[in-house]
Amino acid sequence: VQLQASGGGLVQAGGSLRLSCAASGRTFSRYGMGWFRRAPGKEREFVAVISYSGSTTYYADSVKGRFTISRDNAKNTWYLQMNLLKPEDTAVYYCAATRTIATIDSSRYDYWGQGTQVTVSS
Repeated sequence: VQLQASGGGLVQAGGSLRLSCAASGRTFSRYGMGWFRRAPGKEREFVAVISYSGSTTYYADSVKGRFTISRDNAKNTWYLQMNLLKPEDTAVYYCAATRTIATIDSSRYDYWGQGTQVTVSS
């Protein structure tokens, strides 16, 4: 099983990026899918999660209204659209899959991607 995160890069404040996470090795249509991030010198933190049906989403307060999580079960892929990026969004972003419907608790995630770097310049 492999989760491959992509789409990171360098962007100016106020810009946008879309992260993708492509899963292989099994079907994740019954898994909740999430995004986490780790900024330099900080703990990993929850960003967003979407339920397997796509009907339920949760966001960290710091990204609510700016980030949107979505998924395409046919492609075994999920996305994080990031708008109005701020320098404090700079971090390595990780995608992850959970057997739960949707959770913000990182300890309940079963599979993790390798991370993709997002850098927002001021």
